[in-house]
Amino acid sequence: MSQDSTTVPETSRKLSGRRRREIVAVLLFSGGPIFESSIPLSVFGIDRQDAGVPRYRLLVCAGEDVPLRTTGGLELTAPYGLEALSRAGTVVVPAWRSITQPPPAAALDALRRAHEEGARIVGLCTGAFVLAAAGLLDGRPATTHWMYAPTLAKRYPSVHVDPRELFVDDGDVLTSAGTAAGIDLCLHIVRTDHGADAAGALARRLVVPPRRSGGQERYLDRSLPEEIGADPLAEVVAWALEHLHEQFDVEALAARAYMSRRTFDRRFRSLTGSAPLQWLITQRVLQAQRLLETSDYSVDEVAGRCGFRSPVALRGHFRRQLGSSPAAYRAAYRARRPQGGAPDRGPDRLDRMERAERLGGDRAEVLEQRPGEHAMPLRRPGGPVTHTSHHHHPPHSPHPPGGTEPGKPESDAYAPRLPEQATGRAPGRPTLPGQRERPVG
Repeated sequence: MSQDSTTVPETSRKLSGRRRREIVAVLLFSGGPIFESSIPLSVFGIDRQDAGVPRYRLLVCAGEDVPLRTTGGLELTAPYGLEALSRAGTVVVPAWRSITQPPPAAALDALRRAHEEGARIVGLCTGAFVLAAAGLLDGRPATTHWMYAPTLAKRYPSVHVDPRELFVDDGDVLTSAGTAAGIDLCLHIVRTDHGADAAGALARRLVVPPRRSGGQERYLDRSLPEEIGADPLAEVVAWALEHLHEQFDVEALAARAYMSRRTFDRRFRSLTGSAPLQWLITQRVLQAQRLLETSDYSVDEVAGRCGFRSPVALRGHFRRQLGSSPAAYRAAYRARRPQGGAPDRGPDRLDRMERAERLGGDRAEVLEQRPGEHAMPLRRPGGPVTHTSHHHHPPHSPHPPGGTEPGKPESDAYAPRLPEQATGRAPGRPTLPGQRERPVG
């Protein structure tokens, strides 16, 4: 269960008599980032009853017997230790200092005991690694910062990691993505406990939206763990990233790895936490983003240069992952960055299909299905989840003949950088018109 679902799963336990629902314990460790650590302190530790926000009682607890040093060398002093967790109805782990280090055994035992006694356990960002180390995420859906999601999935294969969600509510265990998504989850907890009015009042005090639509898809850049460099599949992954402009499928990648399709799927998933087809589609969409931002290619040309078999396939995957059509994304991006880059064509130059979409034309967004692959599900606005596929594609050359055209790049070398060369997304990513809202309530 994800986002703002209010249905409580059967996994919830009755709260032990000595615990109180209004008591929130925040578990701090040395080396944790101060921003994530401060989120639950601000949400649950300040009395805002004058604004209509019910009051929680906050217990700040040290998760280990060492000085609690945080960002910038600051040293914190927690007034409580692990023993205070025995009174809390909610325990929040806002962050963990390193995804490569095991958390202290005493803290893990305290978390397991709190969970067994009915406490709600919350992991913000890398705090999910602490919950996973305690075994509290086994067999459950969870999320974390998209950059660390593949490592979480690889290290704890029994956890159902979804890097697309801002937060996941599984009843008595909740996890969130990075930084600001921690605020989203804390507001969701207030909404669950005291209703939408209380959460809205708190959001106004924090000057944040009470609900954010969408997920982490728009921020994804690379979905590969750092350890991939030492794996034999690294060469195949590097080849795929360099040849995204060509039309190839997962069968071709398996052949390059000298593996059967089944073995390749299993190895790839264990390494990255993602199915190879979904990873490949995500990389093609990211490449399309870059071309829409940095070139004047038409949407049809972008589709060909990103390895999609048709512009319809690009539109379907692009909207599914980023909540906007390619043409609308380009228009919004250029409206925010009118200086530099490719000339601004404006919305009146959208291609005919995008015009039809904006005018409300009932066009099915068809998702690409290569031979031997399952069709990807797509939720159309106002309609059920459908599975559509197409088997006959007109031949499309990813390389247009002749030289460069005015306003076009001089080279086709627009393949994504290798994982070790990748950097963060461009700043100022625009708010996209018509973004898909996730189911709520």
